[in-house]
Amino acid sequence: MPRRVTLTDRQREALLHLPVDQGELLRHYTLSDEDLGHIRQRRRAHNRFGFALQLCVLRYPGRVLAPGELIPAQVSDFIAAQLGLTSDDLLLYAAREETRHEHLADLRRIYGYRSFSGRGARDLREWIAREAEAATSNEDLARRFVAECRRTRTILPGSSTIERLCADALVEAERRIEDLIAHRITPTLSENLAHLLEDTVDGRVTRFVWLRQFEVGANSAAANRLMDRLEYLQRFDLPADLLDGVPAHRVTRLRRQGERYYADGMRDLPEDRRLAILAVCTLEWRSSLADVIVETHDRIVGRLYRASERLCNTRIADEKAAVRDTLKSFAEIGGALLGAQDDGTALDGIIATGPGWERFRTLVGVTSRFVRQTTISRT
Repeated sequence: MPRRVTLTDRQREALLHLPVDQGELLRHYTLSDEDLGHIRQRRRAHNRFGFALQLCVLRYPGRVLAPGELIPAQVSDFIAAQLGLTSDDLLLYAAREETRHEHLADLRRIYGYRSFSGRGARDLREWIAREAEAATSNEDLARRFVAECRRTRTILPGSSTIERLCADALVEAERRIEDLIAHRITPTLSENLAHLLEDTVDGRVTRFVWLRQFEVGANSAAANRLMDRLEYLQRFDLPADLLDGVPAHRVTRLRRQGERYYADGMRDLPEDRRLAILAVCTLEWRSSLADVIVETHDRIVGRLYRASERLCNTRIADEKAAVRDTLKSFAEIGGALLGAQDDGTALDGIIATGPGWERFRTLVGVTSRFVRQTTISRT
C-alpha cells in the first residue's frame, strides 16, 4: 500500500528518540525499588544493565531497542549510575540474541506490555479512526497515536506502520467529513452550487473563480464590486446545520482546497467532495466578504474624514489674519470707549459717529462667518 503520510526525519526523531535531556531522563528513566528488584534477579552485570535499558525504552518512547542501536552516552550513564555499574558493562549485552528476546518476554509478562497485534491492534485502529477527525496534521495524529500506545502499554510498531495507519485514518476521516456535509445539501442547493462551475462573468471567468477574487478596497467602486459578490452568495439557501460537528480546521482545509482549484479541477472531483467544498466555500466567502465590506467602508469614511480635516485646517489658516484684525479693532473700540468715559463724552455719540464704527461692524461680521464656518467644518 502506498504511503500517504511521510514524517520528516525531524518529526520521526521527535517521536521515537531516546531522551538525552536531564529533565527527561529523570522523568522517564528513574527506576523504582520494584524495578530494581526485578533487575537484580539477573546475575551478570551486563544482563542487569540490558534488562534495565529495555525497560526504560519500553516506557519511553514506547518501542523496543533495534539490534545494534547506538545508545546515547547520557542514557547509559544515567542508568548505570542507578545500578552501580559503568557504561562499559553494557558492551557484552545481547551477545546472544536469545537473551534480548527472553528479557523482552519477561518485561511483557511483569509489566503488562503487549505487542501491536490481535485485539490490541484492532482497538487502536478504531481509536485512531475516531481521533483522526480532530487531528490538525499528520504529525499531530502520529503524536497522539504514540501517546495512546504508551498509555495502553502497547509496544509501538515500526515507523512505517505508524505512518501508514495515520495516512489511512486521515483519508477516511476526510471522506466522512465530506459525506456528512454533502448529505446535508438539498437537491435544489446542489443544482445551484453546480452553476458556480458553469456560469461565467463577462464571458471570462467562472462564477466560482470570480467569487473568490476579493480584497479590501478604498473607494465606492471597490465597495460595489464586493457588494455584488455578497449579494450573489446570499442567494444560496445554506442549511443552518451545514457545519455542525465539523472541526474548524477541517472547514479551513476544505476552503483552502476550493481556493486552489479552478472550475475544471473541481468538476473532476467525486460528487460528495465537490459539493462539500462548494458549500463550505460559499459559506466561508460570504462571511469573509461581510468583514471585507465593513473594512472597506471604514477606509472610505476614514479617507473622507482626513480630507475634511485638511479642508478645515486650511480654512482656519486662511481666516487667521481676519481674526487678528478683528481682535485689534476690538482693542481700538474698547480704548475709545474708555477714553470717552473718562472725558465725560456721551457713549451713544461715540458709537454712532466714531470713525472706527463701520470697520468694527464689518470685522464683527467676518468673525461671525468664520465662527459658523469653523463649526460646520468640524461637525
